[in-house]
Amino acid sequence: MREMSVNLESLAEELRNFEGVKRKSAIKDLVKTLGNADMMGSKTVAGFGEDAAVLKVDDDNFILLAIDGIWGKLLNADPWWAGYCAVLVNVNDIAAMGGTPLAMVNLTSTQKKNLCSELGRGMCEGVKKFGVPMVGGHLHPDTAYDALDVGVVGTVKRDSVILSSGARRGDKVIVAVDLDGRIYPKYNLAWDNTTLRSSAEIKKQLNTMVEIGEKKLATAGKDISNPGTLGTLGMLLESSGVGAQVELERIPMPDLDISIGHWLKMYPGTGFVLTVGDTDSGRECINIFEAAGVTAAVVGEIDASKKLVIRNGGDKATVFDLNQEIITGIT
Repeated sequence: MREMSVNLESLAEELRNFEGVKRKSAIKDLVKTLGNADMMGSKTVAGFGEDAAVLKVDDDNFILLAIDGIWGKLLNADPWWAGYCAVLVNVNDIAAMGGTPLAMVNLTSTQKKNLCSELGRGMCEGVKKFGVPMVGGHLHPDTAYDALDVGVVGTVKRDSVILSSGARRGDKVIVAVDLDGRIYPKYNLAWDNTTLRSSAEIKKQLNTMVEIGEKKLATAGKDISNPGTLGTLGMLLESSGVGAQVELERIPMPDLDISIGHWLKMYPGTGFVLTVGDTDSGRECINIFEAAGVTAAVVGEIDASKKLVIRNGGDKATVFDLNQEIITGIT
């Protein structure tokens, strides 16, 4: 483990108040208004709170359905990258569930022709890189705002799906990230590994979660998204109704001159947090990730506290106390 000099209380406050985390709290009000809309009918296996909804097809297969809107800060910084990432984030949502993406649709809203072109070029490059077709969508050519949203459908075997709500006391916490990348030049909260990888390498990385699901190694999992590594773990804990102790120095991090706070707020192109029930399962998961060029490590353990506590040597600090606060409010 690397030695790390950091003020844990300041770091915890920085991560807790990160906009990528704070903006998630608005979800609670909409979900409250929708009530049990996600469970209407007989097809929904899992709905609100998951990276993708899980719908029953037959006795052996589930459909996965997800949608992501691109953060305005990203779209304004680099429209091409926003279009590319619209593909990336949706593919990762399906992978996080142990699934395989089938196809995507987009909703593009802008009256700026140059911007629309850049978003389209980025999406096209993402389709080529990830090998998932963009089969349709809708264009609003006269809006007073600029926005991009992409939906995706995928499949997963019934007994292989990985939910974010399955973590239990005593489980080990794993963080897995492809560290062979760079900070994206025009958006310093993005860790870009995928443009530097071949399509075959990316497919192998995404298939790690499929293999983990099929081998039933994980009790819960999510892809690392806008809230960053610990923000994403916090959402997993919230969904599972548990807490965790995390050793800061164990978290995979590139050898760059950036702060741990900066790194923990970044959105990696390939990054997952998951929990496993025992040491052997954890070791097998790490081997699967590392065979695909993804660095992975056991960074902590699940407990019943409903708090996410970071530790460094003899020091500790609470990032989230889910007894008193929310991230998304979905439990």
